[in-house]
Amino acid sequence: MLGMLFNEKECKELDYVLRKELDEMLFDLSDNRLDQEIKYAIASRYKTVFRMYARFAPPKELSKYARGGKLKKSKP
Repeated sequence: MLGMLFNEKECKELDYVLRKELDEMLFDLSDNRLDQEIKYAIASRYKTVFRMYARFAPPKELSKYARGGKLKKSKP
């Protein structure tokens, strides 16, 4: 486990960066032109970033980024 100390300005910046990254990944996941394998990789990364964001986001804000659906991994 790794610990980090941030001041208030850095926390706000990290919050902003993580929210924008989550927004971009949600947009990509809704793009029908992307291959299912690409969407699976994005969904996997989304989980990691979401868990990072969940450590300090208020529940009301966190609920905006909660995903319920699962992607099926396509068979080659």
